[in-house]
Amino acid sequence: MNNIRNLIGKNLKRIRKENCITQEELSAKLLTSGTNLDRPMISKIENQTREVTDIELVAIANVLSTSIDSLIEKSKDEN
Repeated sequence: MNNIRNLIGKNLKRIRKENCITQEELSAKLLTSGTNLDRPMISKIENQTREVTDIELVAIANVLSTSIDSLIEKSKDEN
C-alpha cells in the first residue's frame, strides 16, 4: 500500500505557486476564513503526508479561487 494520504497535494502546490502565494500566506488567508491550517500542515498536505478534511478542501478551494475538481484531478504525469 502506498503512503499517499491525500489527492490534492501536487495540485495544491501548483495552483498556490501559479498564484504567487507562499505557504505562510495561504495559511494566513485560511485562518482569516476560519480554517486553522498552519504552514507545516500545508507543507504536509503538499507532500501528501497529511489527510485533508472535506471542510479544509472547501476552504482551500475558496481561498485560492479555484474549484474542488481542479484540486483533486489527476495530473497528466500520474497516468
